Amino acid sequence: MLKQIEGSKAMAEGIALCRPQVICAYPITPQTHIVEGLGALVRDGHLKGCEFINVESEFAALSVAIGASAAGARAYTATASQGLLFMMEAVYNASGLGLPIVMTLGNRAIGAPINICNDHSDAMAARDSGWLQLFAETNQEAVDLHIQAFRIAEELSIPVMVNVDGFILTHAVERVDVPTQADVDAYLPPYEPVQVLDPDDPTSIGAMVGPEAFTEVKYLAHYKQTQALRLITKHAGEFRARFGRDSGGLIRTYRTQDAETIVVAMGSVCGTIKDTIDEMRDDGFPIGLVTLVSYRPFPSAALRNALAGASNVVVVEKSIAVGMGGPLAIDVDEALRNLPHAPRLHSAVAGLGGRPILKASLHRLFRDAVVQPWEGTQFVDLNVRVVGREIHRTAKTRRTGPTAEALLRHLAAEKREAAKGEV
Repeated sequence: MLKQIEGSKAMAEGIALCRPQVICAYPITPQTHIVEGLGALVRDGHLKGCEFINVESEFAALSVAIGASAAGARAYTATASQGLLFMMEAVYNASGLGLPIVMTLGNRAIGAPINICNDHSDAMAARDSGWLQLFAETNQEAVDLHIQAFRIAEELSIPVMVNVDGFILTHAVERVDVPTQADVDAYLPPYEPVQVLDPDDPTSIGAMVGPEAFTEVKYLAHYKQTQALRLITKHAGEFRARFGRDSGGLIRTYRTQDAETIVVAMGSVCGTIKDTIDEMRDDGFPIGLVTLVSYRPFPSAALRNALAGASNVVVVEKSIAVGMGGPLAIDVDEALRNLPHAPRLHSAVAGLGGRPILKASLHRLFRDAVVQPWEGTQFVDLNVRVVGREIHRTAKTRRTGPTAEALLRHLAAEKREAAKGEV
């Protein structure tokens, strides 16, 4: 059914159609509206057979989900940013125990300094935790990916994290086709756990494993992720056949067939990048886009095939591995390493802490990749004047104080100078 609806509410309705049996809820912006919506559906009787549990922390939310999943229930939770960090021990436990929990991550910057706006810092903090990570470009895809996530998680007995850009998607009101219960039931079978705590058949889950078997345990977790590459594609195809639209899969391409420059990105920024590509195509610039839907497992083979004909690859990402560069760019570089004539790779970090990513900035970035290629990581729309002032200030004194507050003072001074016509 087509609805003009807030993204979080649409996701809540889509998740409810998957018939979760336990929902563990703790509020943290920007995912709060999702669990609030699910709570209302349970309270009003629209979601039956579900226990909605309010817990005292994010760590408790995932811990309760782990217990519920181990007991044989279809379990769901959601979090964001610092909430994900607080539950990180449980994040690793869920994947290490092979429990098919689905969790929404409302992507948000990690402090300090405090920032509640969108980037992908939180997802990157958990990229090696053993969870599958899927990224939604639109709210329609956010709804669809949750439905596919339960199917993939339960077939492999592995947790899945659905990443949705905070505020940009979670709080946006747009048209979404919310599926019918009958279609979701036909696509997603009832949950049959591969492991379950049963008093009539006692077993241990999470026993101590020493050096003699720990490597093998981790290898099998890695092996499951490689299996997911096939299953993600398979279930996206089945979803398309039943629901009539392309959602999910490993990657999507946009105007790449004759592209000499190809952009790689994930999440909602891909919409702005597509608009930029259309404008540049009108000017005769041969450019295209590869959107990553699956970040973990990383679709190296599919990405190599999509990028093999390009001369330049520009990776645009909303995260930074401090001291190294863009984590997505590092993964893309690894994927391209075995190509006989690998394209030139350009790493660009944009949108940190919710900074707008403008088409004008993308135009400059993509053209620079061809005419003025750069080494290392470029920070899009970096205020070099403010950075220079802070570097100069800290070089002159030992007691420099906090950087964030100093930068705000520099910005205020810059605005005052601009108002006087001095800048």
